[in-house]
Order: sequence, then C-alpha cells, then structure tokens
Amino acid sequence: MPIFWILLIVLAIAAIGYVAGRARALASAGGDIRALHSLPSYYGWNAAIKAMVPAFLLIIVWLIVQPIYVSSVVSGMLSDGAIPNSSSRGLVMAEVRRVAEGLDNAVAAGVIGEDAARSARADVIDITQRLKDAGQIVTSQITQPVLRAAQHFRIMHSTGNMMMTVAALALAVLGALWAIRENRAEFRARNIVETSVRILLISAASIAILTTIGIVLSLVFNTLEFFRLYPASDFFFGLTWSPSFSGRGGSSQLGVLPLLWGTFYISVVALAVAVPIGLFSAIYLSEYASPRVRAIAKPMLEVLAGIPTIVYGLFALLTVGPLLLSVFGADGLGWMKAGTAVMTAGLVMGVMLIPFVSSLSDDIINAVPQSMRDGSYGLGATKSETIRQVVLPAALPGIVGAILLAASRAIGETMIVVLGAGAAARLSLNPFEAMTTVTAKIVSQLTGDADFASPEALVAFALGMTLFVLTLGLNILALYIVRKYREQYE
Repeated sequence: MPIFWILLIVLAIAAIGYVAGRARALASAGGDIRALHSLPSYYGWNAAIKAMVPAFLLIIVWLIVQPIYVSSVVSGMLSDGAIPNSSSRGLVMAEVRRVAEGLDNAVAAGVIGEDAARSARADVIDITQRLKDAGQIVTSQITQPVLRAAQHFRIMHSTGNMMMTVAALALAVLGALWAIRENRAEFRARNIVETSVRILLISAASIAILTTIGIVLSLVFNTLEFFRLYPASDFFFGLTWSPSFSGRGGSSQLGVLPLLWGTFYISVVALAVAVPIGLFSAIYLSEYASPRVRAIAKPMLEVLAGIPTIVYGLFALLTVGPLLLSVFGADGLGWMKAGTAVMTAGLVMGVMLIPFVSSLSDDIINAVPQSMRDGSYGLGATKSETIRQVVLPAALPGIVGAILLAASRAIGETMIVVLGAGAAARLSLNPFEAMTTVTAKIVSQLTGDADFASPEALVAFALGMTLFVLTLGLNILALYIVRKYREQYE
C-alpha cells in the first residue's frame, strides 16, 4: 500500500480515537464537564496522539532501516564474479535497483506478469527486451546475477512494505484503544497532551541542530578520507590546481590556494560594489527619504534579493561580460581577453549583495536612538554632520556585521561564478582574467560519475570543509559584533 494511503488511514484512526476518547471521558463524568480533570478536547487529543505518534514513528524508522537492510542482504547475494572489473559494488547495486524499479513498472503496466517477474527461471534476454520495449531500462543487457538480485530486491521490498502497513495500522488501533480505555474523569489528560506538544516542539527545534551536526560529520569523515589519500600539506599550501582523473590521483595537483585566492578576489570586488551603494542607499532611505519614497524605494531595492542567482549568472554571461569586453577588450584598452573574468562576476555579485547591505544597514541606522540625533541638532550640528559624526559611528558595529554577513554570502556564491568568472584556477592580480572559486570547483568535481574512492572526488569534501570553516568564522564574527551593538543600544 502506498505511504500516502497508510498516512490517511492512520489519521482517520486518530480522528475516530479523538471522537471516541472525548465521548468516553464525558460518559465517565455523567455528561458533566465540571467533573472532568481536563477539558473534553484534551481527552480526545490524548487518544489521537497515542494513535498517530507511535504509528508515524514506526513508519519513519521503517522507511530508514528497510532500504539499508534490503540493500545489504541483496548486495551479499552478489558474488565477486558478478561484478565487472570496471564497476564497483555500489554501481552494480544501483543497476539492481533500476532493474527492480523497471520490473515494478512493467508489472503495473501489464508488460510482464507477476509470475514472470518473480520466477527464478525467467529468461534474461526476454526480460531485457520486454523492459526495453516498455522504456524502463537503458542498459544494453541485464546479466543473470543482476536479474536474480533485482527479483529478490522486489520481493523483500514488497514484503517489507506489507509488514510495515500491518504493523503501523495495528499500532495506531492499539494506541487509540489504550487511550480510550484510560480516558476517565480523573485521568490527567491535559498533562499528557501538553507534555506531548512540548516534546514535539523540542523535536522540531532539534532538527536544525541535528542537520547541522550531520552535515559537519559527513564533511569531516570524507575530508579525513581525502587526507588519507592526499597529503594535507600539498592541499593547503599547493599553488597549482590540476586534477587528473587517471592513475587514482597520482598525477593530480590539488592545491587549494588558487581557489581561495579566486574566492577572495571576486568577493572583494563584489563588496567594493555592494558596500558603498548599499550603505549610501541605507543612509538615504533612513535619513533623507520621505515616508512615501521609502515605502516605494525600499521594496523595489529588496526585489534584487529575490532574483535567482542563475538569472544573475546569465546576466553576467550575456550582458555584463560583453559590455566589459567592448570597453577593456581588444577593441578598447586591450586588458580583457574574454567576457568571463573576475570583474564580470564581481560586478554582478555586488549588485546581488546590495539589498543585503542596504536592508541590514537601514535597520541598524534606524535603531540608533533619536535622542542622539536631537542632542546633535541641539548643539548646532547640521543634518549631514549629525549623520557623519553621530549616527554612523553609533551604527558602525552593526554596519560592520552586515558587511561581514554579505561577505559570507559572497564566498558561498556558485552560479554567478560559474557563468561569469570562468573556470581557470590561477594566482593573478589582473581583475580582467578568468578565475574560479571554491564553490565552482566543488560543483565541477562532483559533476558526472564520480568515483568516491578517488582523491579527485573526495577533494570536494575537503573544499567544502574549508569553505565551511571560513564562512562559519565570518558569521560568528558578524554575530558577535551585532550582539555587542544590540547590548549597547537596546
């Protein structure tokens, strides 16, 4: 049975439990609500929660554990002779899953009978041809071990789903009956329901923490595996980035410094564009603009933050790059050889960062107490002098925090760099040359059929870990500065 229908049935059982639990509590009190410990709705929710929560938890755990268990059992069926020399066991298991899915679809479409899909004597050539005719697989020929493994995979998967359905529905019914049985007038249903809701809220708040921990652990373990295959000194201090996908990394040069330099250089150009424009925009909107102009200009400026980065990348590739090339290229000053360059990506990324700097700075400037402005005016200062000598110094810690947050956003940008800056990893001071960043190389290293046993694929995790540490440091510094500012003026 599909998961959607299982969830609907469990919800229906919970709804029935709610009504029955509420009625049971009222009946035990003789219909007098005042005789109940809790409101009638709490008794209903007690039954609904005890029907839903155990069933949903069972489904979640089952869906996580079953694929792992089935894959391990089916993988154990494949002998070493069934795996070609050019393939890994993981690739063969991916083929097994594709064939199993193809058999499921073919059986559902009536192309292959259920008996033929399960039979151990099924002809491999005939099954392959039928699946091809049904448009289910793209491989040239299914091997006998793969077909047998796929058949066993289907049987275990369908059996597991049936067992999960029975267990989840039985657990929901038993939970509802148990709650209905204990719903008496003196039962403290409110305490049970409020505790359940508190646990739910704590679990929801823990998801972000657990997700962060999972991301960090995955980066750490794969980074350690990379450094087991490739020297850490060559990675952190190497001046050449030249991955080679032959010889299992023996001829690769994976120095991260050119990528860090490109990331830093493009981010500096972007901040050189975004910080002045964003800061001046914030000063105008907070100190000079009328309420009507502010109500129109601020939302229009923040629209830039909602534009997808791929659109900015296309703008850099098709508009800004050719425009810079016409001025600084061979027909102009002769400094630029192609439209993809640090300057192209930096200018477009700076436009993207303007609303980050402007919105944060605007909020920070508005947070400066009006009494400080009034005191400056009372001493005879003009509006511009008040802004320069009172407002901006008071808001400086928050503005610095906004700039650092924008810098961390620039460091993590990918699509604008891929389309606007090129893919050359080099150490150069010329902003009109093509360069690349850490994020762009993470994409390129993991694009295609990556063998995660090679340094060329695992280096993406080392790059990600390096980038994670840099952005985390910037974010911590920015949050520290902002919190210090808030403690001073709030």
